[in-house]
Amino acid sequence: MTRRPRSTYRLQITSRFTLDEAAELLPYLRALGVDWVYCSPLLAAAPGSSHGYDVVDATHVDPARGGREGLERLAAAAHGLGMGVLVDIVPNHMGVGVPEVNAWWWDVLRLGPASAWAPAFDIDWAAGNGRLRIPVLGEAVEDAAASGALRIEDGELRYHEHRYPLAPGTEPLAAPLEGHAAQHYELVHWTRADAELNYRRFFAVNELAALRVEAPEVFDATHREILAWVGERLVDGLRVDHPDGLAAPGRYLDRLARETDDAYVVVEKILERGEELPPHWATAGTTGYDALGEYDRVLVDPAGEAQLDALDAELRGGPVEWPDMVHEAKRAVADGILGSEGRRLVRDLLAEEPVLGDAERLADAVAELLACFPVYRSYLPYGSAHLERAAADARRRRPELGAELDAVLPILRDGRRPSAIRFQQTTGMVMAKGVEDTAFYRTSPLASLTEVGGDPAEFCIDVPEFHRRQEARLARWPASMTTLTTHDTKRGEDTRARITALAEIPDEWAAFVRRRRAAFSIGDGPFEHLLWQTLVGAWPREREALHGYAEKAAREAATSTSWTRPDAAFEARLHELVDRAFDDPETRGDLEAIVARLAAAGWSNGLAAKLLQLAGPGIPDVYQGSELWERSLVDPDNRRPVDFDERRRVLGELESGVVPAPGPDGAAKLLVVMRTLRARRDEPERFDRYRPLDAVGPAADHAIAVDRGGALVVATRLPIGLERRSGWADTLLLAPSGRYRDAFTGALAEIDGAVSVARLLRRLPVALLLREDA
Repeated sequence: MTRRPRSTYRLQITSRFTLDEAAELLPYLRALGVDWVYCSPLLAAAPGSSHGYDVVDATHVDPARGGREGLERLAAAAHGLGMGVLVDIVPNHMGVGVPEVNAWWWDVLRLGPASAWAPAFDIDWAAGNGRLRIPVLGEAVEDAAASGALRIEDGELRYHEHRYPLAPGTEPLAAPLEGHAAQHYELVHWTRADAELNYRRFFAVNELAALRVEAPEVFDATHREILAWVGERLVDGLRVDHPDGLAAPGRYLDRLARETDDAYVVVEKILERGEELPPHWATAGTTGYDALGEYDRVLVDPAGEAQLDALDAELRGGPVEWPDMVHEAKRAVADGILGSEGRRLVRDLLAEEPVLGDAERLADAVAELLACFPVYRSYLPYGSAHLERAAADARRRRPELGAELDAVLPILRDGRRPSAIRFQQTTGMVMAKGVEDTAFYRTSPLASLTEVGGDPAEFCIDVPEFHRRQEARLARWPASMTTLTTHDTKRGEDTRARITALAEIPDEWAAFVRRRRAAFSIGDGPFEHLLWQTLVGAWPREREALHGYAEKAAREAATSTSWTRPDAAFEARLHELVDRAFDDPETRGDLEAIVARLAAAGWSNGLAAKLLQLAGPGIPDVYQGSELWERSLVDPDNRRPVDFDERRRVLGELESGVVPAPGPDGAAKLLVVMRTLRARRDEPERFDRYRPLDAVGPAADHAIAVDRGGALVVATRLPIGLERRSGWADTLLLAPSGRYRDAFTGALAEIDGAVSVARLLRRLPVALLLREDA
């Protein structure tokens, strides 16, 4: 039987935190209750890479991260402690931003289509007149040559610090323009990537060239080392990055399962609301973004929706429908930074059916379909309904494109056609860039809802709906991963937990926003609102981190500034707003007052979300460091180093019997993590079912509880409203009779069909009751 983890703990392995340092951390993780250690990508990556998703050599473990010997030592240490090892792998793309360190890419640049590695990359040679376009120039190529920035030096073509090979026979050419013209690649201005790039990328990242892993020889070359890890029992499971970029994710997973003897595999698949993971896939489930949204939304007060929507409409000068905002952002992406992908789709369509119609009108129709596609992608024939929904929406929005849609849809419906496969690979790019990286920064009613895989149009879910979704996970995907924070989340779990509490005080929040905008405004009301929520959720944080977030978020929103056309005046005002939060006494006082108002509620929400995730159905993952308060922001902030010495110290205090005092501190969170993970690891039979429990009484709607089979999980929701009610009063939890001990406080509870919630949650807003008499 395939070995499955009972929990995982994600570590970012870098040159500053190597596999050997991870191995040294394992005793702490074991004491924390962790079952498997879960590592970021380990294959050789681009120099200085902090994340590892830019693999440059698939044949060995990155020496900077500890090398093969480091992985062997980590595996031996983990297995010696009874722990497993899960590793993130990247089948979709390779790093090509530094060509000289990627032997495959270097060979393609040197030899062109004749390179043995040319078939590994998804390159449209014909579109570049036989040359591969590299968008790196900052000026015209003639100007680069005239200035000496473009030159031939040491047998290579150089552009500033960039190095490129010379094709055989062209080495004697001394003039840079002549030498450049003779190569199998063409250095072009970076702005041409949007429309003229002729190789598929990871989203819009020019430095990550997509691989054709569907070709057996490419799979073999890119997975030989990975499969050796599994075969040699160094690694027990795999996490597959971005399967939606692959030509045939289902077939890829089938082969991976065969080659690994059905090892535990999860996929980074983003599911939209109501979307199901393809049931035929050979995977244990997703990496947990679908679950993350459920934990967040059950803690949101529905009573705040109308006022927060009204505030958003006031700030943007009128209401806006989320589907329209998404469509606008996706269409801009399809026409803009991903325009080259759309144009390649049209070239593919015309290659298959030359009489389809005018290329420009076909490009318009294809871009509209991409913008209207409701999920990341289909896997034809599975998910064909999504294409039909996109077609209907495209016809509604652009009826004048009816003839072009009629022409392309029969081809796109046939999952065997090359252009249909490419369309499926492209929809996910447009969704990710249009929604996650654009629309999420343009909407602001409640910022905690704008998380990967989330739908801000779903403001909250009630307790019965939450239970229904957990029961479905247990029934359909019991070994799917669950999470609250990852290396890709826009805001860490406790930043979101505090923001969520704003839904309980919408009037106070609106007054705060109006005061701050009256004192100083950057001139972009919706973004200003988003930024204030983020500052409140993360406070206190370092000035530099908040400046970095503000600039990145504003450029992603692309409403008042952007990456390609930064507005210096707007960005100056933006940075002034951040500085005022630190330096202006009135602004700082107002900010710290609203933070103090929310602190206890954010703490309660954070503990509730953590317990619901760790004790709920699925395999809970703890992101590095999030056993204490997690106030991170979008990357690279969420990948910053972790102070594990501090976490060891807190764990040691808890082990010695110190019970955290009630209130917003980190020790209580680590206690919840430790006791819940230990229970799941050491007594898994306590967590083998899911039976919702009812509460009765005046504050019943503030409780969420479930019987997991030998453990009762009890959490508080809407804590500010609970305080307004003057607490739990005589609210009762209806639960199976028996003798229970709270794993967090040690308190004994004798339950005879019902128990006082106030008694259970006397010290903490959460409880994990382990039955002692069963």
